[in-house]
Amino acid sequence: MRGRGPAGGPASEPTILPGCFYGERPELPDSEQLAHVRWLGGGSGAGKSTIARLIAAAHGVRVFSTDDSIADHARRSTPAELPLLHKFIAMDMDERWVNRSPSVMFETFHGFHGEGFELIIEDLLELPDDPPILVEGFRLLPRLVAPLLSRPDQAVWLVPTPEFRRGAFEARGFTWEIPNRTRDPERALANLLARDALFTAELASEAAAWRLPVIRVDIEHSLEHTWELVARALGLPAPN
Repeated sequence: MRGRGPAGGPASEPTILPGCFYGERPELPDSEQLAHVRWLGGGSGAGKSTIARLIAAAHGVRVFSTDDSIADHARRSTPAELPLLHKFIAMDMDERWVNRSPSVMFETFHGFHGEGFELIIEDLLELPDDPPILVEGFRLLPRLVAPLLSRPDQAVWLVPTPEFRRGAFEARGFTWEIPNRTRDPERALANLLARDALFTAELASEAAAWRLPVIRVDIEHSLEHTWELVARALGLPAPN
């Protein structure tokens, strides 16, 4: 089946990655049920959480972090329902970051392939629709969000360059947090960055296939500049 963008125009055939919904695909709500929701996805280190907090402070929206819900979704699911997530949880740090190639890490990471997206929707439907909701996180894959959009200014994805991602990790003091918990920190960091680069490239390609807006984030742009672009993409007044 050929996908359609939020405005209803035809889009090129999107890439369907493995690991997205096991068994029968859950029934998702009509787009009007989530018309009060805006979506901010993107690669790791792109500044999604920071920009979401700034938008919340400026416009009074409720932020829903999909990263923060992963542990809860693991508790609410079984290995049969979310196999990639539960396999990842069972691995030690070397299995996760040292012993496997970046491509295998990418192909088997739960959040990159739609696992648990139905639980995100379940959580959103339980929240009141006032104030409006801004959902943020890397788990928001374009092909999953697109059918839920009722207008063009409802979603945007941030795509960081490798230089920006590395700089963001260093600024947060996060660069070695995971690698230093392995037997080979240098290799773990290289694998982690390569895996994230694979995901970011796939994310940009998928967003283009669905004709959804993407903002490239690089070291030449200030936080205020990116915030302004995100606000504009989501139909919100830009920061003063």
